[in-house]
Amino acid sequence: MFRKISLALLAGASCLAVNPAAAIEANEPTVVYADPMPQRPTRIASAERSVMGGGFIEFLFNEGPPRAQRYQQQPSYEPQRALLPPMDPQQSMRQQDDAIEPAHAAFDPRFEKQMVDYSGREGAGTIVVDTPNKFLFLVQGGGKAMRYGIGVGRPGFTWSGIKTISAKKEWPAWTPPPEMLARRPDLPRHMEGGPQNPLGARAMYLGSSLYRIHGSNEPWTIGTNVSSGCIRMRNEDVIDLYGRVNVGAKVVVL
Repeated sequence: MFRKISLALLAGASCLAVNPAAAIEANEPTVVYADPMPQRPTRIASAERSVMGGGFIEFLFNEGPPRAQRYQQQPSYEPQRALLPPMDPQQSMRQQDDAIEPAHAAFDPRFEKQMVDYSGREGAGTIVVDTPNKFLFLVQGGGKAMRYGIGVGRPGFTWSGIKTISAKKEWPAWTPPPEMLARRPDLPRHMEGGPQNPLGARAMYLGSSLYRIHGSNEPWTIGTNVSSGCIRMRNEDVIDLYGRVNVGAKVVVL
C-alpha cells in the first residue's frame, strides 16, 4: 500500500515529492505528486446560490445582477405615452378653443369703412343711417361721405326718425333697461365698460331715447338685423366715427 501523505496537503503544499532514496530504503514504491493543472472557478448553481442571500453578494460572486433581475421584463413605454404633453401645445390650445367657441361668419368686406359718393340733401357733419342696407354715412360735403357697415334692429325693433347726439362716452357702462330685462331676465343688471361690454369701445347717445350708436364685441353681426334698436358698429369703426362728430350732430335714421 502507498503511504498516505495527507498531512502535507493540509499544510497547504501545492505539490509533494517523496525522496526516491528514502523510498528505496523503506522498500516502498516511489510516488511523485506533480502540480495539478489550474482549474477554472466553479460557478455555483442557482439552487446553491440561494445561501448567499442574493442582492449585492450574489452580484459579486456571479459577476452580474441577480438572475431574477436579469430576466425581469422591463415595463413597457407605450402605456406612458398618454401622460406625455402634446408635441405642439399651441395647436392643442387652439383646438380646445375651437371646440368651446362657436364658429362665426367672416366679416363681409362690403361693410369696410370707405369714402363713397353722396348725392343726398343732408349737409356736412350729418349722420345718415340707411337701415335697410345696413350702412351709416357721415356726410363730408362736396358730394362725398364716409360709409361704415352697421348692425340694426331685429324685426319689430327697427325705427326711423331724426335725433341729435346728446352725449358721447368712451368704454361706456351698460345698464339694461327694464323692457330688455323683461325679455331677457338672464342679463346682468349692470356691467362696467370694457372689452366684454356689449356697448363696445364708444357710445353716442341719441337724444333722450334709449338708442345709441355704439361699438360691439361681436363684429360678425355687422350687416345683420341683430339689436334691440341700437345701431352697432365694429369697435375700430365707432372709434373713428366718434373722433369725427361732436355732441349736437344731427342723426337721420331711414
